[in-house]
Amino acid sequence: MFKLRSLPFSEIEGFISAQTCEYHYGKHHQTYINNLNNLIKGTEFENASLFDIVTKAQGGLFNNAAQIYNHDFYWDCVSAKSSSPSSELSSLIDSSFGSFDKFKEDFLQSATTLFGSGWCWVVYNPTRKKLEIIQTSNAQTPITQGLIPILVVDVWEHAYYIDYKNARPGYLEKFFSHIHWDFVSKSLNTAQKEGLNAVKSYIESLHK
Repeated sequence: MFKLRSLPFSEIEGFISAQTCEYHYGKHHQTYINNLNNLIKGTEFENASLFDIVTKAQGGLFNNAAQIYNHDFYWDCVSAKSSSPSSELSSLIDSSFGSFDKFKEDFLQSATTLFGSGWCWVVYNPTRKKLEIIQTSNAQTPITQGLIPILVVDVWEHAYYIDYKNARPGYLEKFFSHIHWDFVSKSLNTAQKEGLNAVKSYIESLHK
């Protein structure tokens, strides 16, 4: 049986309210856990790892398992404490996008223009050895494409509607100012060293 991970914070002042945490984490994230635990009963995935379910299952099993991982990763990508990208991450951002400012512009534009519900990711492409910005709809996640996430923003309305109503751009600007760059930098480092095993290790650290 899977359990809801602990939240790294109860709120982030000026960005995520306690009420949003209560609903987004305590209700939506918890519901994906509950749904998955019910769906895996009596199936080949009953004793499978979350990583295996995300990468091998389809339909409702995939949707709920992927949403657990997507949310897990999102919570670690934000922080109340300020930080800066590592020199390695800064260098790869520059070589992948031209400059940090261009990266920010492209990322916020991609997240703002994603139609409907979904996620905007920064991933490490192990084939190109570059960073890429990609959108995924609903529960879709880049790991099914062999891409390794290092940063994600949730653009489902339940992530921001309580605090920002329908003003997604305002939420995204606040998100960018609260990115947990230490976590993102560490994610890049493990992605470069371990490939998709970095994702597997991350998931297993939360769901043993």
